[in-house]
Amino acid sequence: MGNIRTSFVKRLAKELIEIHKGKFTTDFDENKKLVMEYSTVSTKHLRNKIAGYVTRLVRQQQKTNN
Repeated sequence: MGNIRTSFVKRLAKELIEIHKGKFTTDFDENKKLVMEYSTVSTKHLRNKIAGYVTRLVRQQQKTNN
């Protein structure tokens, strides 16, 4: 069983990817810094959830493009 992400995390992650195309990578630590820079997330826990989902989406996009 996997983790269930809230619709807020999913929506914000997808918006960040759309607005800042090409900035996010498959590296979680790099994405954490970018999420902190590009959004107004107040807690570390929420930032990490969003960065993790962004990383997952970027990996999926790369798989479908190859």
